[in-house]
Order: sequence, then structure tokens, then C-alpha cells
Amino acid sequence: MISATDIERALNGPAPAPSSDFDYAPNLRAGARTLRSAAVLIALLDGPRGLDVILTRRAAHLRNHPGQVAFPGGKVEDSDAGLWAAAVRESEEEIGLSNVRCLGALQGHESITGFEISPQIGLVEGRFTPRPDPSEVEEVFTVPLAFLMDHRNMHLHQREWHGQMRGYLAIPYGPHYIWGASARMIRNLAERL
Repeated sequence: MISATDIERALNGPAPAPSSDFDYAPNLRAGARTLRSAAVLIALLDGPRGLDVILTRRAAHLRNHPGQVAFPGGKVEDSDAGLWAAAVRESEEEIGLSNVRCLGALQGHESITGFEISPQIGLVEGRFTPRPDPSEVEEVFTVPLAFLMDHRNMHLHQREWHGQMRGYLAIPYGPHYIWGASARMIRNLAERL
């Protein structure tokens, strides 16, 4: 069983190169571009079956990524004290989560939509009752960390995007389809562990 201590140790080791949505779709890379800074929170709940990861399903009415599974998080604002602060602020706004202890951060991830995402990893301290903001989040759910860290549950899929075939990583879990940047960041954590 993976513990929070295992994760802290792994995150203190040497960091691999940043990842990208283009890792599985190099044909879509169009050259250098300016990326906007974002931070997400990979929040871990310690429970009787071990660690669970908190995920959200984005509201269906959103312009960007409607209905997709994601970590709570978003753009880094000028008022944020750093990437951790941005991830926690966004998590509190989206799902009411703020009682989190920082365990560390993964390498950055470049999204196909123009963000440099910094995945921050934290352990929820105390009780957590989700309070999803309906303007952003349709559902809050958890997935066992052990399931997400098992490479046998990770699959390479393809679909057409802007007239070209795009490869991407997917991790189906029950009715949930975790894919794209979220799945790639999960794989980054699995590779670190």
C-alpha cells in the first residue's frame, strides 16, 4: 500500500523532464508558443482502503473541457503567493477543500490548450465534505490511488482533433473516463513512485 511518506520521498528525488499532451500527439505540435500558468491539486484522502485521489467532473455548460474529469485547479492569479497557493485557492473555490498539507509537486505538464500546469500534491487533513460550485463542478468523486498507479489500467487511445488523429492516455474507472492531461499527470506520479 502506498503511503503519504512514500509519495513525499518520491517527490524529493530527481524530477524527470516535463510532460506534454504532445507526448502522444507529436504531429499536432506547431512550434514554440506562450503558455499560461496553471496549478492543480492532486489531493489525497487517507481512508480504510488506503489513499484515494479526489477528482471532479467539470460542469457540462462550461466553454472549455465541459464534462471532463479533472483535478481541482486553474489559472495562477497575480494575487497568488505561488503555485501551491493557487492550487489550494482553486480547490477551495471549486469543491470547498482547503485543509490540505503539501507533500510536494510533480514536474510541469504542457496542455494542448496552452497551459503549463503545475500538479501540486497534498494530503487532506481532517474531514472533507465536498461542496462543489455548480458553476464549475458537476461531481466530486474519489478513485483509489492504487488503481490509478497500476500501469495495467492506463491505455493509449486516439480520436480526431482539429482534423488530425490525436493520441492520448486514458484511465477508465467505472462510469468515469479519466483522460488527456489528467491521465498524463497521474502517469507522471506513477512513474515517480
